Amino acid sequence: MPSSPLVAILAYDGLCTFEFGCAVEVFGQSRPEMGTGWYRCVTVAAEDGPLRGVGGVRIEADGGLDLLVNASTVVVPGWRSPFAPVPGALAQALAAAHERGARLVGICAGAFVLAATGALRNRRATTHWFHVARLAEISPDTEVVADVLYVDEGSVLTSAGSAAGLDLCLHMVRRDFGAKAANQVARRLVLSAHREGGQTQFIERPVPLRAGTRLGAFLDGVRPRLSENWTLHRMAQESGLSLTGLHRHVRAATGLSPGAWLVAERIRQARDLLEDTNLPVEAVARACGFGEAVNLRKHFQRAIGLSPSSYRARFDARARV
Repeated sequence: MPSSPLVAILAYDGLCTFEFGCAVEVFGQSRPEMGTGWYRCVTVAAEDGPLRGVGGVRIEADGGLDLLVNASTVVVPGWRSPFAPVPGALAQALAAAHERGARLVGICAGAFVLAATGALRNRRATTHWFHVARLAEISPDTEVVADVLYVDEGSVLTSAGSAAGLDLCLHMVRRDFGAKAANQVARRLVLSAHREGGQTQFIERPVPLRAGTRLGAFLDGVRPRLSENWTLHRMAQESGLSLTGLHRHVRAATGLSPGAWLVAERIRQARDLLEDTNLPVEAVARACGFGEAVNLRKHFQRAIGLSPSSYRARFDARARV
């Protein structure tokens, strides 16, 4: 990636201010602690006329669509409505930017704007769970994924509902500058650098309960011992719960079954080891509790969409730029 990559964040009338704020917070804040080469950021008016955001705010953009010429990343922070038309000039400018090599990012309903450019054809994408059917309807050549927080297709990235935009933006920092930089930004935001699970846990469900003291202590105790053999019977025994109780309490606390939670934690640790160490994939598999490398590859591909080696190579390539 070039030095000081330019991130262009779109503003439009009816702006989704939360999604806009997510992008500005990650890419638009001055972060001298990151040294030279950190993002530059501009706000781009997607259309003529006064730009008003939800909550009564008024936006004064840095310029119009001509600013996209030099952008390495263009962020579409939501959209007026999944049913609102996308101006032709905006769709054409985004398509041209993508053709020049810019990365296109759609937060929440921003995916509908990307669909209008044709950038989602024959790709995977996501949006807010409430609108996935609509996205599949208007973009039938897109594989719409309903149960993830974000989808990274390389030069086109999309996130689920509003807050998942932060997950996606942090993921982009990880891609561009590495795990340590993403963790540092996450700490400044008082936010987890990795939010496990997908948006299925939020579909027509009550807000999950927080883990009780005993269960929380047990889960915290498992994380540093992921390399051990954690059968469901052992987890139930050490947590002091029956198998039925273990399933009920872990799902209520995390949105995942005990087995799925364990796999997610092991994947999280594998990602950290692949990014921050030179351990062979076989050693990473053992350290995370997958045992054999073939097991790590299977679960990693399913969860991340890349093989462990490809995931590591992406960060290695970033470091060489």
